[in-house]
Amino acid sequence: MTLIASISGIRGTIGGKPIDNLTPPDIVRFVSAYGSLLRAGNKRPKVVIGRDARLSGAMLAHLVTGTLQALGIDVIDVGLATTPTVAMAVPRAGAQGGIILTASHNPIQWNALKLLNAEGEFIDAATGEAILQKANEGSFEYAGVHHLGSYLTNEHALDEHIEAIKALSLVDVDAIRARQFRVVVDAVHSVGGIAVPRLLEALGVQEVKVLYGEPNGHFPHNPEPLPEHLHELSSTLTKENYDLGIAVDPDVDRLALFCEDGSPFGEEYTLVAVADYVLQHEPGPAVSNLSSSQALRVVCERMQLPYYASAVGEVNVVAKMKEVGATIGGEGNGGIIYPKLHYGRDALVGIALFLSYLAKSGKKVSALRATYPNFFMVKNKIELSEDLNPDSVLNALKEKYARQQQDTTDGLKIYFDDAWVHLRRSNTEPIIRIYTEAPTQHIAENLVEKFMADIRELRQLNQEE
Repeated sequence: MTLIASISGIRGTIGGKPIDNLTPPDIVRFVSAYGSLLRAGNKRPKVVIGRDARLSGAMLAHLVTGTLQALGIDVIDVGLATTPTVAMAVPRAGAQGGIILTASHNPIQWNALKLLNAEGEFIDAATGEAILQKANEGSFEYAGVHHLGSYLTNEHALDEHIEAIKALSLVDVDAIRARQFRVVVDAVHSVGGIAVPRLLEALGVQEVKVLYGEPNGHFPHNPEPLPEHLHELSSTLTKENYDLGIAVDPDVDRLALFCEDGSPFGEEYTLVAVADYVLQHEPGPAVSNLSSSQALRVVCERMQLPYYASAVGEVNVVAKMKEVGATIGGEGNGGIIYPKLHYGRDALVGIALFLSYLAKSGKKVSALRATYPNFFMVKNKIELSEDLNPDSVLNALKEKYARQQQDTTDGLKIYFDDAWVHLRRSNTEPIIRIYTEAPTQHIAENLVEKFMADIRELRQLNQEE
């Protein structure tokens, strides 16, 4: 089993031994480190907490709440809530931070502490390093009995989130209502079963059918919203003549769409379609990470608007968006970041913007999808011998393909006309991840094989030396 402590948060599997797994002592240790840093700069900090519907969520919430109170920190608990709902609740409450208890798309045995700053955004690398260092030192000072933190609940966070979405100028409730959409949702027995139907009702969707809507944490299938896990959603669309299929991950920051004919819209194309709509009305730069589809760049080029690529990871996308003043951004895994609402991936605002676009276009979902160029992506990885430095492999490939356009912002990305290869080293394993995208599946697969062969050759040369 596993405990992974990184600058982006603390995640692991429930049960087992401390340090090897996400156990109560580990939760208390890392929350104490996070809370101690907040308390150092604030006499009486407030922290918002919320969780997805995982089986271990309530247990984690009790440990997190008690630890924060013991540090003299006031807690505002929004209960079962999406990640973006918690993120938006932090600045609304005037809090100094937030903790989201979710392992996103990971299987049922996982959970995690996702840590937010006072803006409701994920903490930066420097703060993350400081938390890890303090957790390793383990020297914490807790509050005396007269200075313990308070505990309040907020049952209106989701309603406030939805009202903020409806208030956006590009969300057209009248147009959505006029189309009388019928929508089917796979909520994977998590908080999407609460949030998505309530949003759709507020947007004027005529009929909503929810698959796996009860937020009981018993995921009925792999919770990552990929086509191979969503067969029932696909078949329901075609058998019962729905207009749109929606799938979200357990914490509702990723959005996957399905066409009325049961075919996947393509997780990479969620951002593409939403950005297309937003940029038509609010021209400006767009940002996605280096491993996301080049289809977004194509959309920007059509409108003669700037496109920028960031390092992989939401915090990196947000940093690049702020740097260039982006109108829209996100990640190819279905993560929409719309700054007019907040700087965080948000499936709910993605749904509202997509439905507005679909309603105004007068098209079916499949017809809208057909307006975008087709690119095919393949992802793989290759193991290295422990004595072979991944950086030396990337440097060798950089030299071998020196004539090609390259980007070294995050690993090595090499461009080949209308295709690309992105190679990234793992921080936890002796492997290199290989992502490719091309106009055909065949070309994309061949590119992966080509670079795996290159790396095998380097591995063989290293063994012979």
